[in-house]
Amino acid sequence: MRIAFMGTPDFAVPTLKALIDAGHDVVAVYSQPPRPAGRGKRDRKSAVHTFADQHDITVYTPLSMRDADEQAKLKALDLDIAVVVAYGQILPQVVLDAPKFGCVNVHASLLPRWRGAAPIHRAIMAGDKETGVCIMMMEVGLDTGPVIQRVTTLIAPSDTTAQLHDRLAEMGAGVIDEAITAYATGKVTPEGQPTEGVTYAHKIDKAEAKIDWTQSAEVIDRQIRGLSPFPGAWCELGGNRLKFLDSEVCEGSGQAGTTLDDDLTIACGEGSIRPKIIQKAGKAASDRTAFLLGNPVSLGVKL
Repeated sequence: MRIAFMGTPDFAVPTLKALIDAGHDVVAVYSQPPRPAGRGKRDRKSAVHTFADQHDITVYTPLSMRDADEQAKLKALDLDIAVVVAYGQILPQVVLDAPKFGCVNVHASLLPRWRGAAPIHRAIMAGDKETGVCIMMMEVGLDTGPVIQRVTTLIAPSDTTAQLHDRLAEMGAGVIDEAITAYATGKVTPEGQPTEGVTYAHKIDKAEAKIDWTQSAEVIDRQIRGLSPFPGAWCELGGNRLKFLDSEVCEGSGQAGTTLDDDLTIACGEGSIRPKIIQKAGKAASDRTAFLLGNPVSLGVKL
C-alpha cells in the first residue's frame, strides 16, 4: 500500500521498519521538528526522522497539521493509509479522512485501559498484571477508535518502563502489516471499544518522581520501575539527590526511609525495598554494589 508514516520517538521506529520490510511504499514520513538537545542544546532530529533519512524517505516536520497548506500537501500524496505511532500531535478530522482507508494508530495498552500519553508508565505504576498493543482506527477523540487487532503480554514483577517499552514496540511492529492488510482487504472489521474500564494515562509529572517512604514497598517499587529511565524516582541522601532506576521488594521493616543494613535495604511504610540501579546527580548510573563501594551507607541512615 501507499503509506505515510507519522511518528517521532524510538518507540515508533520498529513499526516504520516493519512497513518498509513488508514492501509497502512509504512515500513520506511526518515527525516532530528537530529540537535542542544535549549539552550543546543543538537541534537534534527525532529517532524516526533519523531512520527515515537513512532510508531516503522524504520527511516533513510541520509545526501543526491544522495548517491548511500542510493538509493539502498530505492529501496530494494520494495515500491508501497513514500509520501513526506516538507522533505527538492531535490530528484533525480532515487529516484522518485524507487517506483512502483512514489513519491507524499503534497504541501501547489494552484499550480502553490507559488511553493517553503515558500508558506504559501507568500500567507498571498501577500494578497491572498484563498490557499489550492495540492497532486501532483513529478518531478525533483521544484513543477512542475501534480496534483492528490487539496483542497482549504479561508484565513481569521486574519489568521497568524501559524494558516494557522495547517489548511493546517490537510487538506492535510484529503485527502492523497483518493488521492494515486485513483491514484494507475487508478481512477484519474494527471492533468498538467497551464503554467500561476506561482509564487515562496522564502525562508523567516530575512531581510524581519524589519517593514517599511512608508508602508500601510494593507501591514504591512500582514507582521506581515505572519511572525508569525517565524521569527517574528520586530521594535525597546526605544532601545529594539519588535516582533509583530499578529495585526489588525485600523482607524487613523499620522506620520509613531508614536503612536496615549496610546493603541499602530501606524501610518503607510497609515492608522494605532495595535499589538495584542508582544514579547520583551528574554521574552515570551504576549497580548498587558499585555505588556502595564509592558511597558506603551504614545501618540506620535516614533518606
